[in-house]
Amino acid sequence: MTDTATPVVAKGAGEVPDVRIDKVTKRFGDVAAVDAMDLSVHRGEFYSFLGPSGCGKTTTLRMIAGFEQPTSGEIYLAGAPVAGVPPYHRNVNTVFQNYALFPHMNVARNVGYGLRQRKVSKADEARRVSEALDLVRLGGYEKRNTWELSGGQQQRVALARALVNHPTVLLLDEPLGALDLKLRKEMQLELKALQREVGITFIYVTHDQEEALTMSDVIVVMNHGRIQQQGNPTELYERPVNRFVANFIGVSNPVEAKLLEHDPASGRAVVESDKGLRLTGYITDAAARPTAGTPVHVAVRPERIRVEAASFTSEPGSGWTQIQGRIHQGTYLGDQTEFRVATDVAGEVIARRQNAGGSESVAGVGPGDAVVLRWEDSANLILVD
Repeated sequence: MTDTATPVVAKGAGEVPDVRIDKVTKRFGDVAAVDAMDLSVHRGEFYSFLGPSGCGKTTTLRMIAGFEQPTSGEIYLAGAPVAGVPPYHRNVNTVFQNYALFPHMNVARNVGYGLRQRKVSKADEARRVSEALDLVRLGGYEKRNTWELSGGQQQRVALARALVNHPTVLLLDEPLGALDLKLRKEMQLELKALQREVGITFIYVTHDQEEALTMSDVIVVMNHGRIQQQGNPTELYERPVNRFVANFIGVSNPVEAKLLEHDPASGRAVVESDKGLRLTGYITDAAARPTAGTPVHVAVRPERIRVEAASFTSEPGSGWTQIQGRIHQGTYLGDQTEFRVATDVAGEVIARRQNAGGSESVAGVGPGDAVVLRWEDSANLILVD
């Protein structure tokens, strides 16, 4: 155990991951909560496990912490196997949604609890508690009662208590779930800034895709106990490898189609829906080698779609998709307006437009009006799954 936070180290061939999960399966009876997972978590990065309830993300976190043991496979912390090692002997700390603060202890006593368990001297405890509270912007709160603090302040106390021991990895199980929306968004930014400052590896569990996109260096998308895709936020949003990832991260307009042609070198493909809509786009999974006639799923992000008045006459030209429709509903969202447009060839299409002047209309159109929808072919994400 050291008295300094783990430094940020550039990833390289010789680096030992802070966490390595090797073919780990966890079963509860006949149910595989985690199924043959392989994952390496690199030092000094912010990882998020993202997925719906029951996907295995919290179970994975609990196995890293030592609260659960794998049914098979092995977990390594800083290169050492930890099978059978109890939680209090692992150099990881966990922050939970309910914070688990001791109501009979003041802030300083709560933060220093783990240090006292390790028989740290009173002088060292006071120094490290003060440093930890300064990190979470609560310097001077040492003598406050925890029940006098706001939800956001209690969450920071829980963070300070976890950081004061200088863990190799900090595990966070939906720690912002009890906060209101405004405070939650503020804490997302503060958590990310804190992680950069201390240089410790964070592993964060959430079902909130916006939260994961905001905070993470790497997002691990899970479903039914398996990793669907992992990568940085841009990769997952712009190049989802299957329809689950495309639909779970952000909103997408789905079109079912069949493959007409595909160039494996560039990934470019031409598909046609059962309603005759021909689309040109790119297959997002570079390893996929589909043949003509293969069923595919096309996803188009709403913000990539332009809504034009029916009088719009410009030819789409090469590199554009253009269809006609009629606005079913317009919803003002503050910074954006969302349009739901009924079309004959693609069903209901959702389009979103940034608001410049607070108007719900686009080019003088509103609910019930005919419109032209157009988007660049590069927005057509073609998924083979």
